[in-house]
Amino acid sequence: MFTVVLLTSPMNAALDPALVESLRNAWGGGDAIWLAPDEAAEFVVDQVPGNRWEVWKDCQAIGVDMVVMPTEGRRKKMLLADMDSTMIQQECIDELADEAGVGPRVKDITARAMNGELDFDGALRERVGLLAGLDVGVIDKVLAERITLMPGGKALLATMKAQGSHAALVSGGFTAFTAQVAAELGFHENRANTLLVSDGFLTGEVGLPILGKQAKVDALAEITKRLGIQESDVIAVGDGANDLGMLHRAGLGVALHAKPVVAAECDVRINFGDLTALLFVQGYRKAEFAA
Repeated sequence: MFTVVLLTSPMNAALDPALVESLRNAWGGGDAIWLAPDEAAEFVVDQVPGNRWEVWKDCQAIGVDMVVMPTEGRRKKMLLADMDSTMIQQECIDELADEAGVGPRVKDITARAMNGELDFDGALRERVGLLAGLDVGVIDKVLAERITLMPGGKALLATMKAQGSHAALVSGGFTAFTAQVAAELGFHENRANTLLVSDGFLTGEVGLPILGKQAKVDALAEITKRLGIQESDVIAVGDGANDLGMLHRAGLGVALHAKPVVAAECDVRINFGDLTALLFVQGYRKAEFAA
């Protein structure tokens, strides 16, 4: 059995019941269940529809995300999340670069790295090198003035944790940021790279080993083994090329507002919903969301 989930942006919740009924009838689905009025609905089908991706494109054109996934084992025991442009709305290194006066150059490298055009480790070293001499106090300034949480993150963490799930933040960014974001959202643990500091200024170097694509996969394997759960029990979310390894390995990999090259490799793509979409795809009703 498979479940079809249709959802839209909570900021423009206008999921048409006629669309839900039309697809349910066309695919011989079970009764529609509304997870959130005007925002998310689901129904069960016997098999993955042959025209799934054609319908997905049509839905995208009207601002609707559509996910088709196995019904069994939908609710996961662990959340593994990227940070930049996933749990927060910015790329931390780009914000630091703006403060250092090298914003455009660093943003270009970041974009190419997240699209998979550049080696992640080399791109990180190059960008951090451009921050050499920046006062370490700028990190707190960026955290206070520039960093905003991705909508839906608090509900996602609170709801999954209330059901006993473990939450790990694994970022190719920096510990100075993941520590605060993890604390604010309620992650159990966080892993990231370390910006090296000398006499109160960034040295332009990053601590080794660099946490990149493979390190996120390793984190998935290590944490699930420690918790005594299966990798199939994990829902992973990210947006960049360095997230693809964990998105492929996890039981449910979600490309959230991802770069096109990343989304193309993932079956679960959320382009309009916020982070609460990860709850809807697991079958949570909005009434079940924890405060």
